[in-house]
Amino acid sequence: MKCVKPLLLASVLATTASVQANDLNQVIDKSNAINESAQKTQTKINSISDSMQSRLQTFKTLNKEIDGLAVYNAQLDKQIKNQLDEMSAINASMDQVSVIERQITPLMLRMITGLEQFVALDVPFLSQERATRVETLKNMMERADVTSSEKFRRVVEAYQVEVDYGRTIEAYTSLLDVDGQEREVDFLRIGRLELLYVTKDGSHAGSWNQAAQKFVAVDDTAISQINKGLRIARKQLAPDMLTLPVHASK
Repeated sequence: MKCVKPLLLASVLATTASVQANDLNQVIDKSNAINESAQKTQTKINSISDSMQSRLQTFKTLNKEIDGLAVYNAQLDKQIKNQLDEMSAINASMDQVSVIERQITPLMLRMITGLEQFVALDVPFLSQERATRVETLKNMMERADVTSSEKFRRVVEAYQVEVDYGRTIEAYTSLLDVDGQEREVDFLRIGRLELLYVTKDGSHAGSWNQAAQKFVAVDDTAISQINKGLRIARKQLAPDMLTLPVHASK
């Protein structure tokens, strides 16, 4: 009986050790399972965090785009408003076009008549050329294939030509009745201040007298000055002082 107790004690100890080992294994397994679950949970958390960061960045980007679109739309609204205002102004102008055209035609006719009278009363230089210009304008006014704007442009252009005559010097050749005989002469026009002529042989020269409405003879001493003026007008001589007879205006 004395030898039975040690064996029983050893058996109890072995059983206890086995139970403890099983419990420890279970604890370890549970700990590993918890760790694996924690790792999986952390992985999910990291994935959710990354997704949230990406969505937050996308949200910020979209907000910036929305702000930009708001500014762009506001600018477009201003442009559209301006365009609508311009369209309204254009429509109003178009409504008045027919009225303006009816008014501009009588104005042009009066301008042409005034130009014709002016040429007739002016110093008689380039008489045929200027009369032809007026006649061309009168014929143009009857044409339907020329727009009103083009007609007005040509009338104004004719006026500008007449204005330019008053501040230029010119030499040209034409026929003139000299002492009852038609002769070829050189004319010298100095603005509208003076119109002179000299025959080709230099034997006769004259100056236009606006008050008398005719050419009057000038002294032979003026012929050299007229020839000098002709050369200056033809750019054959540098500009220089001229001594010429001038008929004072009344």
